Amino acid sequence: MAYEALLVEKQGQVDWVTLNRPETYNTLNQTMTDELQHYFGELYTDHATRIVVLKGAGQGFCGGLDLKEAAGRNEPGERRSVAEGLRGQRRIAEIVIRMRRCPQPIISLIHGGAAGGGFALALASDIRIAGKSAKMNAAFIRIGLSACDIGVSYFLPRLVGVSVASELMMTGRFIRADRALATGLVSEVVEDDQLEAAAKPYVEEMLQTTPLGLRLTKECLNMNVDASSLEAAVAMEDRNQILCAQSSDMREGIAAFFEKRPAHYTDT
Repeated sequence: MAYEALLVEKQGQVDWVTLNRPETYNTLNQTMTDELQHYFGELYTDHATRIVVLKGAGQGFCGGLDLKEAAGRNEPGERRSVAEGLRGQRRIAEIVIRMRRCPQPIISLIHGGAAGGGFALALASDIRIAGKSAKMNAAFIRIGLSACDIGVSYFLPRLVGVSVASELMMTGRFIRADRALATGLVSEVVEDDQLEAAAKPYVEEMLQTTPLGLRLTKECLNMNVDASSLEAAVAMEDRNQILCAQSSDMREGIAAFFEKRPAHYTDT
């Protein structure tokens, strides 16, 4: 699919994906929403792509929903039906569901603003690296809505705890790079122009893992965040280890370890 609002640059087994509407602060219009949904949906059965790096063009990561486009869809005084509103809501929420469902780790590089839906995209990623200019917020509550939107009420308390999540969601205030690092919301903070360089060690280390092991690690983490018990979590872990142990890549990994050389994995 040829995208209009996304740039997808393939570098070997890594996709560098850019939200590419800089003139609107990369806000989520219908086109970008559809394209993000399509891109992350296709990844589920894509075994050639192992890692995704997500970033924004221009001055910021993503300013959330394109409110001008949303307002322009209705005539003055006209209201959408509940069914129409719910369809639109589900279209954008489906993006983060597909981000979590796809087996590839997602690294988000956040500079400038990540507001509302942009905040949700960052939270739905596996690893977040912030530029010093980064500021993120649950902007929904500042425009007459609930702050519980697009998975934010699910992801945020799991990342920073209920107390900090409650503060951020009930006020809509921004969390900036330094505090995001202190609360564990991001892995590190770097100068804005060093974001891509900062992502590369993560990418390189992930590429040194087996393809199956990396995919199953993301899947198991997703499952065990909400595991009903230790026994349920361990059962998932046991299943993963037995699956990985059947692959030739495990034997190659052990051989490479003892021979002190890079491993050459072939199972995809």
